[in-house]
Amino acid sequence: MKSTDLVVTPTHLRFMARRFARTIGRAGITDHKAEGDMATPRGTHRIVGMLYRPDRLKKPTDWAVPIRPVDLWSDDIRDPNYNLMVKKTHKYSHELLRRADRMYDLIVLTDWNWPNAEKGRGSAIFIHQWRGPGRPTAGCVGLSWTDLMWIAPRLQYQSRLVIV
Repeated sequence: MKSTDLVVTPTHLRFMARRFARTIGRAGITDHKAEGDMATPRGTHRIVGMLYRPDRLKKPTDWAVPIRPVDLWSDDIRDPNYNLMVKKTHKYSHELLRRADRMYDLIVLTDWNWPNAEKGRGSAIFIHQWRGPGRPTAGCVGLSWTDLMWIAPRLQYQSRLVIV
């Protein structure tokens, strides 16, 4: 592992020789991820992108992409665009990327089941702002806003999310 990897351990997240409090999926860590199981998939996942709300924060890195009002993420296994960013008005089940709360103001994208998704294996695993310390996610990795903002500009395309 490299110092630029985000390493999720049983108690924290490690990045650049620092430790950060983190949350994971309500069902813990799994070796057999499935859509809707509320678990975080064990393994090594490449960082493949970053999305941010330009109306709420400045661009955190030169490779970050703005979240527009029409942006959604498909989480419906019936959708031909399953586990991809889609646009309103999408007829399949999806997540809003531009939320009223601040949870998705900054999203780090991983290559979990992407770009050629296996249907039912689980949609996106993001790194995003948590709901609070100890409050689980639906399978993503959650960090405090302060920690997420410290990490984001230091991430590189070679960075990985390693869940042990």
